[in-house]
Amino acid sequence: MKASGRLASAHPVPRAEARSHITIWHGRAIDDPWHWLRDPAFPALEDPDVRAYLEAENAYFDAVMAPQNGAVEALTAEIRGRQQEDEASVPWHDGAWTWRWYYEAGAAYRCWARRPRAGGAEVCVLDENRLAEGQTYFRLGALEADRSGRYLAYSCDTDGSERFALRVLDLETASLLPDEIPETLGDPVWTPSGTAFFYTVVNEQWRPFEVRLHRLGTPLIQDVVVYTETDDAFFVSIDESADRRLLLIAAGDHVTSETRFLELDGVDGGGLELRLIAPRRSGHEYDVDHGGGRLWVLSNDVHENFRLCTAALATPGEAQWEEVIAPSDGVYLTGFQVFETFTAVTERREGLDQIRVRMHEGDFHHVEFPEAAYVAGLGNNAEYQTQTLRLGYASMVTPDTVFDYDVEPRTLTVLKVREVPSGYDASAYVTERLLIEARDGTEVPVSLMRRRDLSSAQRPLLHLYAYGAYGHAVPPAFSAARLSLVDRGFTCAIAHVRGGDDLGRAWYRDGKGEARNNTFDDFVDVARGLIERGYGAAGQVAISGGSAGGELMGVVMNRAPELWGAIVAQVPFVDVLQTMLDETLPLTPIEWPEWGNPIEDVTAFDLIRSYSPVDNLERRAYPPLLVTAGLNDPRVTYWESARWVARQRALRTDDEVLLLKTNMTAGHGGRSGRFEVYREIAEEYAFVLAALDIDAGPSLGSVLT
Repeated sequence: MKASGRLASAHPVPRAEARSHITIWHGRAIDDPWHWLRDPAFPALEDPDVRAYLEAENAYFDAVMAPQNGAVEALTAEIRGRQQEDEASVPWHDGAWTWRWYYEAGAAYRCWARRPRAGGAEVCVLDENRLAEGQTYFRLGALEADRSGRYLAYSCDTDGSERFALRVLDLETASLLPDEIPETLGDPVWTPSGTAFFYTVVNEQWRPFEVRLHRLGTPLIQDVVVYTETDDAFFVSIDESADRRLLLIAAGDHVTSETRFLELDGVDGGGLELRLIAPRRSGHEYDVDHGGGRLWVLSNDVHENFRLCTAALATPGEAQWEEVIAPSDGVYLTGFQVFETFTAVTERREGLDQIRVRMHEGDFHHVEFPEAAYVAGLGNNAEYQTQTLRLGYASMVTPDTVFDYDVEPRTLTVLKVREVPSGYDASAYVTERLLIEARDGTEVPVSLMRRRDLSSAQRPLLHLYAYGAYGHAVPPAFSAARLSLVDRGFTCAIAHVRGGDDLGRAWYRDGKGEARNNTFDDFVDVARGLIERGYGAAGQVAISGGSAGGELMGVVMNRAPELWGAIVAQVPFVDVLQTMLDETLPLTPIEWPEWGNPIEDVTAFDLIRSYSPVDNLERRAYPPLLVTAGLNDPRVTYWESARWVARQRALRTDDEVLLLKTNMTAGHGGRSGRFEVYREIAEEYAFVLAALDIDAGPSLGSVLT
């Protein structure tokens, strides 16, 4: 392989020193010469050698991409031009107030505003732009007003570590209260009086493990511990029931859950008695809400595609659950929201989103949408007493749309369609859904988007994306940024590989643990199938994936390097074996049900080692690769990317470009602020275009002639 001239550079290629580090597990030796790239002080970076290597890689990235700066700027402007700079949400009601968020033109962050529902002036109560001033990174976490509307609790992350600091605003006086709580995660839940709230805290391993109650104006040391989770594999979260009667405390890992509740009306008087709904047992997942005078439970106790049950608050135990929606092989229940007179249930049939409206007396119907293929879900529904559902809707060619659905007449009203200021004609594009047979005979769905005027005589350009883990489906939704590839002649495809729950819970089960190789095989087989159908050409397919999808990129690069012309791996989970062997890391214990526990199970050890991207690199040629990482990432640590790249530099036999870009002030989600996000997308697209030797000019005709 020879590097494309568009990505050539005379800048010295970074080399990380190999330092012997051998560990023995189950009688098997692991040789990791780049183990030292994990700074022992993490999440701090104190080792000068580690910093020097990451900075050298960043300098190399800058040097190689320098000739593409013009393309990056043009693509950034192009992507930004498709975004409405003064975008605003559709307003929503919550009690006595009507809320919305909006961007001011040129602003990177949102303003959150409200006005009295009975009439009056709108006031911006929280300006993220002011909070972000002087910060190299900013992300708003919680945003929760008390029932009276006087106090607003909000939290911020200023380094990408996802450890949020919680503050409280007095909206009557526009003043910040002295109460400040560090190391939080998730939204707080206010007590009915608005004088106190519940919150969760994270430990040193970034595990939310404890629920506490804070009363305004009191020292944090006096906060009451309401619940502590002692299992290192379980994360804790809190929520308020739909009718605001209960605090719900959920604990769980990826396959097991357990929920407790307490009645909020008694909290201000000191009542903090927790009641357990169903004790944890491995493999049982359930979600809980309360409304219409009943508990509602979505559970996989009798079927992996879940069923919906109710129970009386006085007798919440599993033996008293009454089934209201039976489980089905063909219908996968994915979620629900309870209202005073009905429950809205999200479900998936043959991979297509459905929304069922079930009246509490038993009648039900499904919302009818205007297209045959789409993505739909519940939107911002803050009010319990309502006969209107706020819904979100899109397809690969239909921009994001907000509907109000009136339950009684069963009518949809369009409230907002995402604007594309630079212009967008949906009729110029085609979306398709194909089924491609994998090597074991399973048919894998693929969603495609391309220009309608793309002819078969033109160079077949294909961009393929997938995730394939944790039961997360990848919806075939609209992307304004994606148009920058489609308008340059690409067919953009999403492979709905096993490991996601696109086709139900069995689809997830068939891509995890012992069945993990199905995910990788599906992706490779989809690529081959699309190539056979003329959508792409071997050696020229661009692929991308992030986090667990980055793991997928690493595996398929090792197993089928001849197919790919450019690979982008965003914050990739590529050092799977070493991470799953390190139980001190934030996510390792909770991840064992997903990947297997190689510490205790030699079979899991051997399986993970057989596909872990770092452990399966060979002395051979590989395609062009761009890897990104976040120094403060608590989910996929920076050293996974660094070790992967360092090992490749020692083993690659080609001249193809290999780039590592580490965001030194960000975490798992990359840099903050919408304009920085546009630029990072533009950098990835510019890399892909250069690697495939494609002119980045905007004219489709000039690219394809």
